[in-house]
Amino acid sequence: MESRCDLVRQNKAVARKLWPAEVNGSCLRILTQLTDTYRFSIVSGDLTILGKNWYVTHTGLIRLARRSRCSGIHIEPVESFSDPSLARWAFKATAYRSRLCRGFVGYGDADPSNVSPLVRGAEMRMAETRAVNRALRKAYGIGICSIEEIGSNSRESEPDQQSKKQPPQPAKGKRNDGSPRVRDRLCQLIRQHQLDPELVKAYAIDFCGTKTLKEATRTQVESFVDHLADSAVTDRDTLLCQLNSYPRQKDQAEEKAGAA
Repeated sequence: MESRCDLVRQNKAVARKLWPAEVNGSCLRILTQLTDTYRFSIVSGDLTILGKNWYVTHTGLIRLARRSRCSGIHIEPVESFSDPSLARWAFKATAYRSRLCRGFVGYGDADPSNVSPLVRGAEMRMAETRAVNRALRKAYGIGICSIEEIGSNSRESEPDQQSKKQPPQPAKGKRNDGSPRVRDRLCQLIRQHQLDPELVKAYAIDFCGTKTLKEATRTQVESFVDHLADSAVTDRDTLLCQLNSYPRQKDQAEEKAGAA
């Protein structure tokens, strides 16, 4: 009971810090219920908030299935609703809570029209992820939607409304051809998936094969951002392990000081 209460307090504190403009009394009450019932952890990436609404993540659902000793998940493509030439995919997932469970079925689809531009080219994996998420949500009675199931229109509606209220002003280093800056996309990914900026920078330098990020070409950085977006959605656990393999700047400074 004490650990559960500690997790509630931790989630509230982290939520207020990460999303001060989004979190209100209602959000905190819902967060408490989700934490009590499913033991979701914001620090572990189980939950995120968008438009003052909570969403569970693929990572959160997989962690819940592991804690609940899920017997297995069977996934298969639905060929009648898939068209590889159009990057349109559909999958069926069946989650089994136990060996005697008859299974909870969920379907997921994805195509260029309902995925974020950040994950274009990964429609097949997104469709599979959405199917698994829906099956697990049914299996464990989770009423809130998963963030991966949201289409691109839902994710981009709030920024679009803000941009209409205040037209973008040209600034130094900003592109005027209507395309988003690579840096803006990267910052958006870091905020959306709650990644450590220092570790992401270290990963980017390693990915681009340069000594500093400034030495990397725009094409190299764009390739890294696309890779990061894909990994954050389809395999967050592996991405976090990769990021945590890099030393922080503070750790490096301590090592140098110790060596001196």
